[in-house]
Amino acid sequence: MIVQIYTMQTVEEALQAAAVGVDYLGVTPSDRGLPGEIDFETAREIVDALEGKAKRVALSVESDIEDIADMVRAVRPDVLHLCGDIDLVTPGQVGKLRDILKGAFPALEILQAIPMTGPEALDHAAAFEAVSDMFILDSVAPHIGGIGAAGVTHDWSISREIVARSKRPVILAGGLNPENVAPAIAAVQPWGVDSLTHTNKPLPGGGFRKDIARIAAFVEAARAAAMETGAA
Repeated sequence: MIVQIYTMQTVEEALQAAAVGVDYLGVTPSDRGLPGEIDFETAREIVDALEGKAKRVALSVESDIEDIADMVRAVRPDVLHLCGDIDLVTPGQVGKLRDILKGAFPALEILQAIPMTGPEALDHAAAFEAVSDMFILDSVAPHIGGIGAAGVTHDWSISREIVARSKRPVILAGGLNPENVAPAIAAVQPWGVDSLTHTNKPLPGGGFRKDIARIAAFVEAARAAAMETGAA
């Protein structure tokens, strides 16, 4: 069971998260006011510090593929997490982005976010399958740009159907925490699970840092559930 945690804002917390067993660690290099966003330079420092310790994931909500490519060149992640508007960054655009980046980043993997807004998610996943290496099934909130960071769960029965149909590994996201990750794994049988909102420690005046104890509990609960249910 792969565990992915967003969003790292300092080298120190990224290394602490890796030390408690997180497999994929995400950064949000952006200037759009996204939760936990950081500049490209800080994101690159975190990515460099995590080399050999965890898979490094960088998120983008941009709709211009050249802007996305520029971020990848600056941050140099192992995985590019695309979670912008799928009506703008279409499967065709993702294919073009792969072509732009494949020379400099032949090992780069694309993690495509699927907005879990209803049964149409099944069609979205099918459409992106040919140009993606992995899917992340995530909730959507109107006050947050892009797909994810909503902090709420969605219909796990639809997520389970995507897992059953997809040829790609699937990460389940959306409102997961140490308390509900086990039933989520039992219901969906995903390849991996993801947490952002519910492994945060709010800061006075706004913002957050990661709660390492909550992350460790999330990892432990996910691994135990995977063993019990026979999930990946």
